[in-house]
Amino acid sequence: MTSSDIYVTAAFKSVRQNEVYIFMQNEYVLCDYAPGKKYDKILYGPAHIGAVFSSLECTIFGELGITCAFASHDLGIAYIFSGNICAKWYYGLYSPNNKILEGPKLIVEMFPFLNGTVFANGIDAAFESSRPFEAYLFKGDQCARINYSANGQLINNAPIRQNWPCFKGTIFEHGIDASFASHNPHQAYVFKGDLYARIRFIPGVRFDVLISTGRIKDYWMGLQRILPRKNTIYCSNYN
Repeated sequence: MTSSDIYVTAAFKSVRQNEVYIFMQNEYVLCDYAPGKKYDKILYGPAHIGAVFSSLECTIFGELGITCAFASHDLGIAYIFSGNICAKWYYGLYSPNNKILEGPKLIVEMFPFLNGTVFANGIDAAFESSRPFEAYLFKGDQCARINYSANGQLINNAPIRQNWPCFKGTIFEHGIDASFASHNPHQAYVFKGDLYARIRFIPGVRFDVLISTGRIKDYWMGLQRILPRKNTIYCSNYN
């Protein structure tokens, strides 16, 4: 059993405008994140993942939590991760019909092209590109761009500071805890501990801009009231 300060461990945007699912290990909130403003609002939660999403109850995601996620370009579907395990998940859109479509399975079984990379044993953060069926992955100070379609491939793999010049000289060049793509085209949010940043990017081009950065407590009025979490993770069934 472990307990410590927990901030954002994963996130992905909903198909509903300006709504995002934010995970704090085995808890989550649904949030209206009010892009570019300080008026984010928690719409639901905090709640235990397994208590709300029946398909994740008694799975590694419900027990140990979700440590990375990104929304698919197939509506209502997300890829979720916990350690080196992942699943393709239909999250239900306010209905009780959430279900796991594929998995849980090893990352390298879901994405064979990641075998032999640092991402095979776990992914810290991810968000979908504005290009269909492409996503960005982060692990430590490394990042990758992938195509996750049926004919998926690893497009590139390099240090964060090389592929994302806007992070040079910031804490984010050394790693990212969580991220999600904004509903505003070509924008994304990243988190590390109690810090966040909003960026603008162009897929396939090293031309990215750090729009804003700061502490969660100063810019996220909804999240500041619940973070950090002190939830406890029981690890007895998942060694």
